[in-house]
Amino acid sequence: MDARLPAHLEVSGLIRSAEAAGGFGMVLSKGERDAGTIMLVLLENGRDARAYERMPQLDGTRAWHCTRRENPAERLAFSEYVARRGEQDPDLWVVELDVAKPERFIGHGE
Repeated sequence: MDARLPAHLEVSGLIRSAEAAGGFGMVLSKGERDAGTIMLVLLENGRDARAYERMPQLDGTRAWHCTRRENPAERLAFSEYVARRGEQDPDLWVVELDVAKPERFIGHGE
């Protein structure tokens, strides 16, 4: 069985890690305290927003995947996507991290 860290602790750790690296993190929307899912909105200097969510894998684990990238010509569409996801899942935490190379905090070397 995959032991999960309570969502509020994981969110707090991600925000503190971004801040320790000279960036910024904030909760845009709170979800269920312990078992909530997390969507990360990753930015670098306020640009190039990417939404990451965990997706189930064949081996039973859950890995972070980019589910949406902001198109600079259609910024509103990205914001609408994030809002829609929050409406679909009331347990969802939406967390913004604005820091250099934010994917490193979720195990991606991008």
